[in-house]
Amino acid sequence: MLIYLIINKKTSFLFILNLLLCSLQAQENTSLRIPTKHDTLNGSITPERIWWDIQHYDLSINPDYINKTITGKNVIEYNITSKKHSHLMQIDLLSPLKIDSVFQKGKKVDYTQNQNIWYLKIPQNQASKKNKITIYYSGKPTESIKPPWDGGLVWAKDSLNRPWISVACQYKGASLWYPCKNTMYDEPDKGATISITVPDNLSAIANGRLKNKTKNSNNTSTYKWEVKNPISHYAISFYVGNYVNISKVYKGKKGNLSMNYHFLDYNKQKAENHMIPEVNTTMKSLEHWFGPYPFYEDGFKMVDAPYIGMEHQSAIAYGSSYKRGTNKKGGDISNTGWGKKTDKIIVHEMAHEWFGNSITAIDIADRWIQEGFSGLAEELIIADISGKQAGNEFMAGRFRTIANDKPIIARYGINEDGSQDNYVKGWAILHMIKTIVNNDSKFLEILQGLNRTFYHKVVTTNEIENYISASSGIDFKYLFDQYLRTNNVPVFEYKVHNGELIYRYANCNENFAMPIKTNLTKDVWIYPNTSWKTTKAELQNNINPLQVDINFYIKVKEINGSE
Repeated sequence: MLIYLIINKKTSFLFILNLLLCSLQAQENTSLRIPTKHDTLNGSITPERIWWDIQHYDLSINPDYINKTITGKNVIEYNITSKKHSHLMQIDLLSPLKIDSVFQKGKKVDYTQNQNIWYLKIPQNQASKKNKITIYYSGKPTESIKPPWDGGLVWAKDSLNRPWISVACQYKGASLWYPCKNTMYDEPDKGATISITVPDNLSAIANGRLKNKTKNSNNTSTYKWEVKNPISHYAISFYVGNYVNISKVYKGKKGNLSMNYHFLDYNKQKAENHMIPEVNTTMKSLEHWFGPYPFYEDGFKMVDAPYIGMEHQSAIAYGSSYKRGTNKKGGDISNTGWGKKTDKIIVHEMAHEWFGNSITAIDIADRWIQEGFSGLAEELIIADISGKQAGNEFMAGRFRTIANDKPIIARYGINEDGSQDNYVKGWAILHMIKTIVNNDSKFLEILQGLNRTFYHKVVTTNEIENYISASSGIDFKYLFDQYLRTNNVPVFEYKVHNGELIYRYANCNENFAMPIKTNLTKDVWIYPNTSWKTTKAELQNNINPLQVDINFYIKVKEINGSE
């Protein structure tokens, strides 16, 4: 059981975790594994986390490509948020990386290790604000074999056999490569600086703007990048390779936005012919639907990456095909043809700047917030290019890829991800809401209102649900409960008798009551629930079986006789 108390911008918690209850829940459903103590320590707001609030990360790393190791330090600025607090500070760093030493105000700080969690023994006599702790660390970080899906450092080579380094760590978290508070509820309010030292023949790219480049005496250079805005731990990243840069200025909703394209030297023509125009088209649509790009102060970058893509804040990883389509080969997973109108990776990862980086789910169990809205962006941009019906058909084509293996939302407080349906089914939820609202101007205001209300904040599913219901004037609790918290697809059961359509929902929650349109009730909404209802059917040439409007994700079943 996890209880949240949400206060203003930063999210504080009254945390109660009863491992026994979680174990009993797992025993009731044998598909759920029983959480371990370390799941709890990693995924919950422990007493050693709650009392301090991150203000800034100052991260410095030196990656060794030959040995696949890194050495580094992280200077963490923090405020104390509770007068009565633990004398221990929980820092997360994944083995085999290890903390070498810790200092505060020039004095060594003692620490202990509990697997991937480190407890720093912090002096009690500290100021309430602007405290700093310096952590030196080193080792051989976890290597990602299937980035970005498994997480870790990526030690790759470009097509000319030259070193190419990056990182992707959304699922397991940034403690894979630097010491941090590996939780999504607390972000550094004042942003971060990231310094990377690399051989002189390579360049290093990171989030934000390049603050300076320092030539060292040992044939290396240090690139220091600065992020002004809050940033989640996993959205901090870096790239090392033979990069060149094209700089552009985009005239956006908040004025001039600096846009930089960092690509491997041999990809220049592809970047000029494909990436830059695609980004401009995408940015125009996203600013229209979601509001201004959330990080004007930090600029915008697309960076060649040795994996398909990732939403690193203000430094998006791009490793796709430099062609339009919904997969790396330029195909269309929707099988409608509409997916070939955009470059999915550019659209999806750019949309994460709004939903994922500016608005961030508080727990990975709520990741549908980030993935669902980014999926919606794919549809909205196709609709902007080719018309609303194209967007609808594209979404309907994606319905078939929903697995319904388990609920989208997982268990809170144990760093547990839900079903991968959080992408397409999360998007389907928003698509159905858009269809039911049936007013593009109103729906646009809902999307922009979300980005104003939760700008640079961490949020829960309930906050998003309540905002959408309040702003639309429609209580969508029945819809969220059904599609987020169960994996049952509602079945629209019907029969036609004496010119009447008799219908209801089955295989669903008792409160499920989603309005729909059918080909037997042309241009007329009907309002099914779990009880049988009757309405006049518009029978044309004995149309049967019934078809539901393509915008609704339900199953349809004709009932014969008295069934």
